[in-house]
Amino acid sequence: MSLANSFALLIGALLLGSWVYCVLTWIAARKYLRQVVPGAVNSEPISVLKPLHGLDEGLEENLRSFFTQVHPHYEILFAMRSADDPAHALVTRLAAEYPQVPSRVVLTGEPPWPNAKSWSLSLMQREARHNLLVMSDSDIRVDPHMLRTLAREFANPGLAVTTCPYRAVPGESFWSTLEAIGMNTEFLGGILVARMLEGMKFAVGPTIAARKQAIDAVGGWEYLQEFLAEDFVLGHDAAAKGLGVALSSYVIEHRIGSQPFLKNAIHRLRWCRSTRRSRPVGYVGQLFTNPIPIALALVAFAPFAWPALIVTLLLRAIAAHATSQQVLDDPLTRRAWPFVIVQDLASFAFWVAGFFGNTIDWRGEKYTLEKDGRFTKR
Repeated sequence: MSLANSFALLIGALLLGSWVYCVLTWIAARKYLRQVVPGAVNSEPISVLKPLHGLDEGLEENLRSFFTQVHPHYEILFAMRSADDPAHALVTRLAAEYPQVPSRVVLTGEPPWPNAKSWSLSLMQREARHNLLVMSDSDIRVDPHMLRTLAREFANPGLAVTTCPYRAVPGESFWSTLEAIGMNTEFLGGILVARMLEGMKFAVGPTIAARKQAIDAVGGWEYLQEFLAEDFVLGHDAAAKGLGVALSSYVIEHRIGSQPFLKNAIHRLRWCRSTRRSRPVGYVGQLFTNPIPIALALVAFAPFAWPALIVTLLLRAIAAHATSQQVLDDPLTRRAWPFVIVQDLASFAFWVAGFFGNTIDWRGEKYTLEKDGRFTKR
């Protein structure tokens, strides 16, 4: 057997695994959509924690969406380094516009921890009046029923941590558009498949709800701040301690804004390297989430296998439709469907690049990633 044929067999086996993954994504999406949300109204009070740093694109409307919640009892805490931050004036104006919503600003000073977000969250948690915390990034936009939905889910006494899936909404940049399509068709698929196969043993990103006891049980923010992916560690360690971790039924909007190629590439590379350190086995398994590059490689070694590319495109479309349309109702992917192929190729390239190097750039600072996911400033 020639070397080319051997490579073709290997690539064919990988492609078969990727086909299986596409089917699993569709099944996992169906299972997620069938989950039952508790119907009883829960008026448990909630503290919303919002770390801020400057004026992100669309920040006013993002914050306004939290001031207009229909939940009867909640407060909003905002954290920023100083009153000179331009976000401070915006928050002050919105607080005056919505006096019925209790809100406060926590000035953090310069963070003594590498993970500035964790420092802000630790200070806001100390000030929070309520036990149920909703920690949400500045680039999140929601409808008025978000807090009410989360409160209903936390009527389950066994629930300690929940992650909100998100629909990425880009700005005008082509590269952020590609990234948003990837989030809506690839990243969510990985979450749903992991949820189906092993249960929720992690938390991710922009909006997480948790009880104070759960955060304290895993070691508090002083422990979590050691990790770049503190969100993942919170969910992972909470699940390891037997606490309930779930994927919420509520979908948020993640407004990722516009980024030129270089900034977007640095951001995506940081994400890849962080995932590789946090979940090394899972990161290797991400190979199967991009079937199109594998199919193209197979056809390159064995041109007669071109029907496999057609099957791949069909299965990828089914999986992408399950996440972006059935779960997220994403208009971006509906109108830019051909870019799924371009995004899969770009995602594969970033995945390969993520295997190399252990440094990241974050808010203009350089950090070194350790093997266990901890990071230190260079």
